[in-house]
Amino acid sequence: MLLDHQRFFVKERVAFFKTVDAYDIFDPDTNEQLAVVQEEPSALVKTLRWFISKKLMPTQATVYEHEDGSAAFSIHKPFGFFRKRVDVHDADGELVGYFKSKLFSLGGGFWVYDKKDRQVAEVKGKWTGWEFKFITSDGDELGYVTKKWAGLGKELFTSADNYIVAISDELADQPVIKMLLLAAALAIDMVYYEQGQ
Repeated sequence: MLLDHQRFFVKERVAFFKTVDAYDIFDPDTNEQLAVVQEEPSALVKTLRWFISKKLMPTQATVYEHEDGSAAFSIHKPFGFFRKRVDVHDADGELVGYFKSKLFSLGGGFWVYDKKDRQVAEVKGKWTGWEFKFITSDGDELGYVTKKWAGLGKELFTSADNYIVAISDELADQPVIKMLLLAAALAIDMVYYEQGQ
């Protein structure tokens, strides 16, 4: 199961002239494929992406377990100009939490909340260097996202985003928090960072 792991290698599928994103998630220690992430916008949104920035458009992405193809969780972003809220739903479609972008921040980032509106973490980092940390309100680090292990050579020749997501071992028995943090890492790329067409 995907959420039994603490570290994930996320590899973007490279395609020219694409209007939707797809990723594969692997165990970085064993190279075992754990999941597939498929962006699933409506047909209208796919068409509009050729003319309107992808960052403005609504979207949905579902993370499917590689083993049996069942949904692990999904990310939902509505249409929005400024402060974007992105919802995370579990396999049963129940809201487990959401992200809210920082409106005025030089360094970028956003906050992670559970379904009861409690702040779980803040995502802080360098957009240019693709180094992010998940930090609690007390300053404790819950995990991080980095491209350092993702293969520099491949990054030089493609626009694909490949990165490692590492979650603290202290959260090993907290699948909802791990789901939110992995979803936050995917949202960095698919929602907050993606430049689109």
